[in-house]
Amino acid sequence: MIKYIISFLLLCSPILAFAEPGIPAMTVTSADDGGQSYTVTLQILALMTVLTLLPAALMMMTSFTRIIIVLAILRQAMGVQSTPSNQILLGLALFLTLFIMNPVFQTAYDEGVKPYMDGQIEALTAIEQASQPFKAFMLAQTRESDLELFANIHGNMQLETKADVPFTLLLPAFVTSELKTAFQIGFIIFIPFLIIDLVVASVLMAMGMMMLSPMLISLPFKLMLFVLIDGWALLMGTLASSFYV
Repeated sequence: MIKYIISFLLLCSPILAFAEPGIPAMTVTSADDGGQSYTVTLQILALMTVLTLLPAALMMMTSFTRIIIVLAILRQAMGVQSTPSNQILLGLALFLTLFIMNPVFQTAYDEGVKPYMDGQIEALTAIEQASQPFKAFMLAQTRESDLELFANIHGNMQLETKADVPFTLLLPAFVTSELKTAFQIGFIIFIPFLIIDLVVASVLMAMGMMMLSPMLISLPFKLMLFVLIDGWALLMGTLASSFYV
């Protein structure tokens, strides 16, 4: 886990590469009266700024976006508004993201972070090498139509190969593609639960029980259907395999 965090720090902190080596984290100035004042350097300020960007990087550059949206749509389709809770869904999405992104994190660590920590390469080279696995992962999940869209918005940027795609263009295209894919998966998940709701509503109306909520009656059937088909295993397996097909 620690090396994954270091990988993200190195990937998301190009500003630290321009800091002068050997700058102390804190300087102490002694006054004439014996007092001391402490000054935190800009290097630490930049590091703290990068740390605040880690959650956004985790959501926007990994599989987290697709997973959390699909899980939220599943909960809505089943009609259980607060079960599983938001904390459980976020934790499930986070650890499934770590499982899916493990090869990417490992490659980024081996090619960028570890050589930099061993003093074999410079910071800028480490950032470039550590970013390549993330770039390859995002390109594999991004639709060409979305890349063309943002390239045209940028000003008809000519991209001969995928290696020419800059991160500033790839990030919005990747997020757009992930949103499309997540809603497509969510639509397919929603259909069987919607059919159950329609059947239950029709039966209740035929029986003249119009004052009884169809959602209240259909909920046990939807839960039973989801459990009988081993829905959680199917959903987790589908989400994980959707990134490597």
